[in-house]
Amino acid sequence: LDEQADGSIVVDVGGVGYEVFVPLGTVGRLEDRENATLHVHTHVREDVFVLYGFASADDRVAFRALLTVTGVGPKLALAILSALEADTLVQAIETSDKLAFKGISGVGRKTVEHLLVDLKGKIVLAGGPRRIPSATPRPVALPGQGELVTALLINMGYKRPEAAVA
Repeated sequence: LDEQADGSIVVDVGGVGYEVFVPLGTVGRLEDRENATLHVHTHVREDVFVLYGFASADDRVAFRALLTVTGVGPKLALAILSALEADTLVQAIETSDKLAFKGISGVGRKTVEHLLVDLKGKIVLAGGPRRIPSATPRPVALPGQGELVTALLINMGYKRPEAAVA
């Protein structure tokens, strides 16, 4: 895997390089970068095929569900999954937790409303229903260099809420 500055990676498959866009932190969560398995979604537009890759099948299921929501395209869906893992996303939707989406670039009040209404009860992850903890960790604002540390932790594979708390 060869990471690119635009949020994509180049995957070598039998000597052929494929550009695959991935959520932030995906590469850090892969156990073996040389023999990695990505769950890929092929997005077809009029003039181009774009590949989106995920470390887990659940992330791909969530991505595809996000694409069904009005106003959510692949880039925004990728941004959402860069901030929230699939099970965290489902938990936020099922509990109508609007604050879970705070700080995600491109996700405003209307988009959050669409997500909560359109997807409630509709995302079924491979692991089945998840136990919803009583207290949801919230990202905390960090002064000064905290944003840099948070970004570095996200790039290493941590999710935004975990990185913000750390």
